[in-house]
Amino acid sequence: MKKYFRHHLFLMLFMSAITTISAQTKLNNPFGLVYEGAITENVQGKVNIHPVTSKLNGIVIAANVYTPSNYNPEKKYLAVVVAHPNGGVKEQTAGLYAQHLAEYGYITIVADAAYQGASGGEPRHTDKPVNRVEDIHGMADFITQYAGVDTSRLGVLGICGGGGYTLKAAQSDKRFKAVATLSMFNSGEVRRNGFQNSQINTIQERLKKASDARTQEVTGGKTLYAGEANPNLTEEEIAKISTDLYREGYVYYFRTHAHPNSTFLYTMSSLLDLMTWDAATNMDLINQPLLMMAGSKADTKYMTDEAFPKAINAKNKELFLIEGATHIQTYYVPKYVEQAVNKLTSFFGKNLQE
Repeated sequence: MKKYFRHHLFLMLFMSAITTISAQTKLNNPFGLVYEGAITENVQGKVNIHPVTSKLNGIVIAANVYTPSNYNPEKKYLAVVVAHPNGGVKEQTAGLYAQHLAEYGYITIVADAAYQGASGGEPRHTDKPVNRVEDIHGMADFITQYAGVDTSRLGVLGICGGGGYTLKAAQSDKRFKAVATLSMFNSGEVRRNGFQNSQINTIQERLKKASDARTQEVTGGKTLYAGEANPNLTEEEIAKISTDLYREGYVYYFRTHAHPNSTFLYTMSSLLDLMTWDAATNMDLINQPLLMMAGSKADTKYMTDEAFPKAINAKNKELFLIEGATHIQTYYVPKYVEQAVNKLTSFFGKNLQE
């Protein structure tokens, strides 16, 4: 009876949470933004958003640039590149953090990854690490030419999978003077070993499946996808998902912060590259100031714990735990976002001014 009551109570609270913020899923925002407190119009004297496009290796990249209140292109501003999570788009948590940083006086940019979101590239949902890292270099290319940006004071923030790709980009790209990650997700490690090393015994089998998928693609067959998810799970089915990351991630991406351009999909053939890649290799090449943040209760925290000690040459290196937060809660829960933003503004404010 007690077990039933606890389960019933969980579902009631779960449904209440969905109802409370379900309005965010309605795309009535003129910029397509789905996070709470998003910009709905550009007002003089306030933070503004500027949808922009650029070309990167022949692919059209869709991005949003956020400028601070009373932005004056004749002045010089600190700037931050923001890389979005796996499966995410610029209108979700990456946009939320970009907007908050702009509120503190930064010019920020967040772009949809090539082959994903509103950016171009075929086949759709190709998710190769080299492309995601190049996306970050490309955002730096664009924003360092934006009016008012102080090119000598550029930072980078990567969230979830964007965090892993940010670590890799910063190893070589010294335009980034300070490097931060939030809820870092090592895409290569997880695609290779499974989440929390749950699929180590099937590595060769999955590599064979990826190889076969590539053969099918190059011979004109149908593109095969991994990461497919049923968007119509019941609340009871969602509650049975065993890990916080995927249970709360399902609610975030399919319920409270759903966006039509956001999907869990990636091409099966992308695994050929993903499974042989690792965000935590060559961490010694990062010599910039480094901040890595994770929720203290995040079931992904082990990836930050693995990478952080390897950054032996990083300056002013700091691991910051957001007390009580899970991985997905750092994306949107106000009290956790506030902690992360306060830490980011302190970190960037100090290390980009030097």
